[in-house]
Amino acid sequence: MVLCDLTQSWSPTGGGGVGTYMMAKRDYVLAHTPHTLLQIVPGPADKLVVNGRHIWAEVGANPVRNSPHYRFILRTGVVRELLARYRPAIVESLCPWVLPWTAIHHRRAFRETALVAGYSTDFPNAHVFRVAQKLFGTTIGRGFQWLSYGYAEVTYREFDWVYTLSEDIRAVLARRKILRTSVLPLGADISQFHPARRDPGYRAELGLPGDGPLLIYAGRLDNEKRAQTVIDMFRHLPPALGAALVLIGDGQRRPDMMAAAADLPIAFPGFITDRAQIVRALASADIYVSGMADETFGISIVEAQASGLPVVGVASGAMIDRVPEGLGLLGPVDDAVAMARNVERVWASGARTMGAAAHVHAQQFSWDSSFERLFGEIYPQALAHAALRARTSRRAADRAYAAALAAG
Repeated sequence: MVLCDLTQSWSPTGGGGVGTYMMAKRDYVLAHTPHTLLQIVPGPADKLVVNGRHIWAEVGANPVRNSPHYRFILRTGVVRELLARYRPAIVESLCPWVLPWTAIHHRRAFRETALVAGYSTDFPNAHVFRVAQKLFGTTIGRGFQWLSYGYAEVTYREFDWVYTLSEDIRAVLARRKILRTSVLPLGADISQFHPARRDPGYRAELGLPGDGPLLIYAGRLDNEKRAQTVIDMFRHLPPALGAALVLIGDGQRRPDMMAAAADLPIAFPGFITDRAQIVRALASADIYVSGMADETFGISIVEAQASGLPVVGVASGAMIDRVPEGLGLLGPVDDAVAMARNVERVWASGARTMGAAAHVHAQQFSWDSSFERLFGEIYPQALAHAALRARTSRRAADRAYAAALAAG
């Protein structure tokens, strides 16, 4: 069986949860299934690489403004040609823009195709509302949010199955009458992220002074991730604490942030392609810090916990689920002072003990368990609904599913 991943959310140098998911899925498919996996992403030019049962297709696309490491596919005809050529049994859409409708139009031509969507970000709130609110104010921002939820409803009701990363986002979709849904907890490579990878010389290698806590963040350095909050927090730490900070990643705000932090003991290693070096960096730190308010699962949080780090973050989004009591401290969104006080409290109360508990907690998350659920539950339900839909109309299939749901 041929499977297909389809997304705009890919960057060879930007990292991100979708990219991590796609690479982990590739490894799982090749190691544990007989299937062929086609992955379609944006790239600087059209490119097709066939490596046994893995097919990597890049569709030439222009860079996204202010996010030069990301590109946006508009040449949907090329995507349709790839889908028609390989005829995947399941197309999994991993972004909300343009490409879901490319998949829908393909399915209308090839009715037996099952469509699965990963609703990995509550984009009407996390993207549309927050940007529109900043530009136009709350009232107009709510209007854009309402329109975006309408778009989501029309789009995702076309899919045979949709998975979210948490129950609260699944409830959001249910309120929009998107009912064929499941929760898919994501994972981390817990065999690699481990406290044993700690390197006592890492801090000195970066040229960072002090003997207090080494704080670390890994992710995009942009407005959405609120990386600036972490720097603002650092300025509120007392010099006597002897703290230093590592910000791993790239993004549109990196040059400005580096300039603003020139007088602080903060290192900016950039985007790290070698996963072993990320493993080493996390294990060599003392506390993971993040100001991200709209985490939908938090792979980076799990990786930090698996590395033995307590987390200081914000009480919003999936971070509330990822950081239960005893594994770190959460504070208000965009409150750099509160975050600084939480760093001090975690360090004073025993960060190593808290980190050891976080490591144990992270063992419940693994990519194998994620993909066992994807292949064992979500894909079969999508294929069953696709078969029902192929025999009837979509509305009839929807009515049949709603009746079965009501009957329990």
